[in-house]
Amino acid sequence: MTTYDIERYLNIRSAYGGSFGPDGEGLAFLMNTTGTAQVWTVDGPGEWPVQRTFYDDRVTFVDYSPEREEVAFGKDQGGNERAQLFTLDTESGEITNRTQRPGAKHRWGGWDSEGERFAFASNRRDNTVFDIYVQDRDGVGSDAELVHEGEGWLSLSGWSPEDDRLLVHEAHSSFDHDVHVLDVSDGGISHVTPHEGRARFSSVEWGPEGESLYMVTDHDSDTLQLERLDLSEGEFTVVEDGNEEQSSSGSRTQSGDGEWNVDGVSIHEESRRVLYSRNVDGYTDLTVGELVDADRIDPGESASFPDGVLGGTSWGPDGDKYALTVTASTENTNVHVADALTGESERWTNAATAGIPRETFVAPQLVHVPSFDGREIPGFFSVPEDTEGELPVIVDIHGGPESQRRPSFRTVKQYFLNNGYAVFEPNVRGSSGYGKEYASLDDVRNRMDSVKDLKAGVEWLQDHPDADADRIVAYGGSYGGFMVLSALTEYPDLWAAGVDVVGIANFVTFLENTSDWRRSLREAEYGSLDEDREFMQEISPTNNIENIAAPLMVLHGENDPRVPVSEAEQIVEDAREQGVPVRKLVFPDEGHGFSKLDNRIEAYSAVVDFLDDHV
Repeated sequence: MTTYDIERYLNIRSAYGGSFGPDGEGLAFLMNTTGTAQVWTVDGPGEWPVQRTFYDDRVTFVDYSPEREEVAFGKDQGGNERAQLFTLDTESGEITNRTQRPGAKHRWGGWDSEGERFAFASNRRDNTVFDIYVQDRDGVGSDAELVHEGEGWLSLSGWSPEDDRLLVHEAHSSFDHDVHVLDVSDGGISHVTPHEGRARFSSVEWGPEGESLYMVTDHDSDTLQLERLDLSEGEFTVVEDGNEEQSSSGSRTQSGDGEWNVDGVSIHEESRRVLYSRNVDGYTDLTVGELVDADRIDPGESASFPDGVLGGTSWGPDGDKYALTVTASTENTNVHVADALTGESERWTNAATAGIPRETFVAPQLVHVPSFDGREIPGFFSVPEDTEGELPVIVDIHGGPESQRRPSFRTVKQYFLNNGYAVFEPNVRGSSGYGKEYASLDDVRNRMDSVKDLKAGVEWLQDHPDADADRIVAYGGSYGGFMVLSALTEYPDLWAAGVDVVGIANFVTFLENTSDWRRSLREAEYGSLDEDREFMQEISPTNNIENIAAPLMVLHGENDPRVPVSEAEQIVEDAREQGVPVRKLVFPDEGHGFSKLDNRIEAYSAVVDFLDDHV
């Protein structure tokens, strides 16, 4: 088997976030061919794409105007997440910064139906909260009209069919949301999702007549269901749940009758066509159909896509086709377009694999590992092909913690597999995708139960014939970085090494120093500084550093607004004082993760060298 170096894998490209132009014949999308994600356009499948932006920093989204050859896009600076909103005339190439507030964060809320106005949420008035603004398409800076002063973490879900109202989404925590309807003309706002306890309301869409809303919610269930909210009556009706029998697919061994999340819905108002998806043990099951009445979808011909993760829907202007971002364990990310009537689909982008044959990419096995309390922890285990004997294992832990490792394409993982490592990706308790009860099992005082799940995972690996029990590595980013550090300090004898990428080292200092707009959202998950400070200090890796034994590598971005770089500085200093071999790498032009190709090559080449030395 031919092996390839890490730089080769990091040059595998991704194309995603497709948005149809006003004539439905072309797409704007993001692609990282230049090393960072930029705006590109393409006129059809197999056509040569045209690069439209040329920044050193990444572009975060692109959205075509419904009426003009014009796109909106967002871009921050150095990973600081204070995105500004721009428009690009695709005929002249002229780019205009429409927001011009570099100290503020802007969250795109969409064009109105004529492309004459756009809406956005921003914290420009008060750094700790988000307000709602509407701006004419040719306005700049202070031309934006403040239509609602917010009191929390607000974002927008789109204009009503008559362009007179906006859907406002409010997040109190990752698993507790609300939805409001905002009258643009007079600023009147109605709270339409009163509820008791925690409940999610997401992927919110206007119904075709603007008299009801469709959304995925768990306000009355453990898993997310597709429900309709009648705005006049305030009553919910279940349209689709997640309890449909699923068949085995690819490397899946899932039996039917699971309770799964309906994790997204998209509606084309004029044609009444609907696309919704289920998250079945991490894999996306897609249904395309038509609203034949308010509460019933008549399924149509769903297209066939690689067995992985689908998202980012964009409908063609007539609702006759749709674009999706498609990724799978063995398929790098690309934009596909499908016919809504026939189900025929084509890949419209051709993000390159750096000359690495696609058939060399390895698919995982879906596994379920018993943990300390009898629960089974789902995860993915990947083993290089054509190998014999016991292999070193990377235990790769996702961030969040309200996230989920899913079977998407990951370049660094494929490098490890190609170079003789097995990879285990557990979805420990607290992960999303398995219902709100499972997601709540690590809240506040139960935080360390998720670390116990890692211990159970290693014990499972120790009994696996493909794993070398003496060469197991803890690897993770963001909250996953905390899990790495905690695993190394709580169970030091299990690990050969640890790699912490932009991770939390101390919950108290993290909450004290994270961006103002994130603090309350994170306290809902981790505990509050006022009430839980002592407990958070007790479980923080910096306060248990005397237990650490394994070599440690720490990587961070200096501009990180989520997990401040001071978290990296303190864990490195504390570990070195214990005599632990530590390597540190901080990038001055990155934030929460590494978006620039040169930095990614430097970072992951250093990780590879570190693991070669210690594992």
